[in-house]
Amino acid sequence: MALALTGRFRGTRRGARKFSGAIDSIGDQALFFWRAVASAPRALIHYRKETIRLIAEIAMGSGALAIIGGTVVIVAFLTLFSGAVIAVQGFSSLGNIGVEALTGFFAAFINVRIAAPVIAGIGLAATIGAGSTAQLGAMRVSEEIDALESMAIPSIPYLVSTRVMAGMIAIVPLYSLAVIASFIASRFATVVINGQSGGVYDHYFSTFLMPTDILWSFAQAIVMGLAVMLIHTYYGFNASGGPVGVGVAVGNAVRTSLIAVVTVTLLISLAIYGGSGNFNLSG
Repeated sequence: MALALTGRFRGTRRGARKFSGAIDSIGDQALFFWRAVASAPRALIHYRKETIRLIAEIAMGSGALAIIGGTVVIVAFLTLFSGAVIAVQGFSSLGNIGVEALTGFFAAFINVRIAAPVIAGIGLAATIGAGSTAQLGAMRVSEEIDALESMAIPSIPYLVSTRVMAGMIAIVPLYSLAVIASFIASRFATVVINGQSGGVYDHYFSTFLMPTDILWSFAQAIVMGLAVMLIHTYYGFNASGGPVGVGVAVGNAVRTSLIAVVTVTLLISLAIYGGSGNFNLSG
């Protein structure tokens, strides 16, 4: 009896320690995110050259990634093929009920509100985010961040805030190309591959493509870019355990940022469109 009570008590203490550690981790992340965002003006004022360099590196890549055009090409191709899939599936599904003419509406609705933001967010996490985590993690395990601190260079504004601001600035042209690529792919798949009249597709596409939806889609992409950069810089900045620890940090950051991407999509969609969807399918 006493042994059972002792074992149960020890299990309760272990559970309490795990819960306390999880709360401490959340608080540590929140504090890091606040310091990174609050240091953004300082990064733009005092580290302009570093921010510009990071914008070019984020957009066009570095090393082997630069050969294929960097993040621009990767995100554009991801949304290109997702737009084509939406058009093919939409034409086939709508054709089953005899309304394949509404494929233009399907492309305008799904691409802007769901597909392009989510696919672009996944591309950002896999390219920009993972690269930032690996860079900062390598600097941490090789004690370069400690060397910066010893030279009185604040590490968070110089290393973290510059990357966050570079990601926020680069996301606008990157997402513009992503949306354009999804639109082009949807029209090509519907008109050229499936043989629908271009006038019919353009009519329904332009009718149901709302300018406000595009603006909200860009706002959603910016919020996702901020979340991805904050998460990845946090894991890279706090990496430990040598090269293996850097790899673990990259994996944890990618997993967390993918969850953040779909969570941001859900919350913003609920906040903007609610339960009505903000459109009427009637003439």
